[in-house]
Amino acid sequence: QVECATCSPKHSRRAPPNTSLKTMTTPGNMADEYGTMNSDGETMVFDEFTLECGRILKNVEARYRTWGTLNASGDNLGVVCHALTGNANLEAWWSELLGEGKALDTSKYFIFCSNVLGGCYGTTGPTSINPETGMRYGGDFPPVTIRDMVRLQAEVVKRLGATLVAFVLGGSMGGMQALEWGMCDHMPVNGVISLCASGRHHPWQIGIGECQRQAIFADPLWRGGHYSPEAPPERGLAVARMMAMVTYRTHPAYWPKFGRQTCAKDEEAFEVERYLRHQGKRFKERGFDAASYITLTRAMDSHDLGRGRGDYIEVLQKYSTPILVASISSDVLYPVEDQLELARHIPCAQHHLIQSDEGHDGFLLEHIHVGTLVRGFLSGLEGRSRSRAAPAAVAPPAYVAASPVAHHSKL
Repeated sequence: QVECATCSPKHSRRAPPNTSLKTMTTPGNMADEYGTMNSDGETMVFDEFTLECGRILKNVEARYRTWGTLNASGDNLGVVCHALTGNANLEAWWSELLGEGKALDTSKYFIFCSNVLGGCYGTTGPTSINPETGMRYGGDFPPVTIRDMVRLQAEVVKRLGATLVAFVLGGSMGGMQALEWGMCDHMPVNGVISLCASGRHHPWQIGIGECQRQAIFADPLWRGGHYSPEAPPERGLAVARMMAMVTYRTHPAYWPKFGRQTCAKDEEAFEVERYLRHQGKRFKERGFDAASYITLTRAMDSHDLGRGRGDYIEVLQKYSTPILVASISSDVLYPVEDQLELARHIPCAQHHLIQSDEGHDGFLLEHIHVGTLVRGFLSGLEGRSRSRAAPAAVAPPAYVAASPVAHHSKL
């Protein structure tokens, strides 16, 4: 594992030994998409970081974790980007993909994952102390964008010694970051894997996010984001999480798991109500911050590959990084059409459809099928790299997937 020579000893530390985290179960026997969440990791500090909005953040901290070893040429880096409520601990939410011989093969790749800018699991965000005031940013934290998140990640991996990104992988908000990595010029990127994401946030997703934000704003403890850490707007955040959880799953998944069963302890409460209340409560126990939720959902609303670059479709047509775009068939939050829009217009794109009733969270829960796609795509990238010096053209790579996965390839 690469040491960070540029980190301040005061802020940089090793994470505790890795532990194996199993998927948890919750009321209604519905698998949870995350394991134990925390802020563990190493921290890199930047004196200044200029945001897209023009604001300059001081003493910016980026919390990250790595697995595997960066090779001498610095070109075996794999960047994994987390979704809205994720963290740098990839093992907590994609442990089935990570490790020697797995899709994210740590014997081959140097895997990097960081908490996003604006988050609340170690990277600078609303819960951080504003060095200019000595108090938490809270509601005064400036707006950040997906591009800001990507640029901070790029600065970190450059300091770690990376010279090229072998691949970037992410789902949902992580998929948006992956798409931006393929557009930016921070450093060369060989390939992008974007799961259950779109090239721009549509009114549908913006509207859903706004409903969740209003639930937080309606909590009397919100106080414009300047609430006490001891008295946060927990009820509003819990309701926002409950709303989100409904959009992450599907009608077909809810019926067999919950039906119309009522809880034994409360005959007036349906099992699905108990499940959603549990999710709201657990969100609080995970230590997620309400102001970060506001910041990150607005960052997703800023997402538009065409913003400031020209006509959206023309920008997609100029996208030159090889990309795998994957969908979950039952996703109601980021419908398949959102990914097909990318695949239709990006020349070097291939689209894969995973048949699943798990909904949007299928990108986390359908790890067998996701792992199969990741393996195939990375194998194809490696083949393309090896063939660059060969005079003969190379046939498109074959992607062998399990039966629930359909694919449409333009490579």
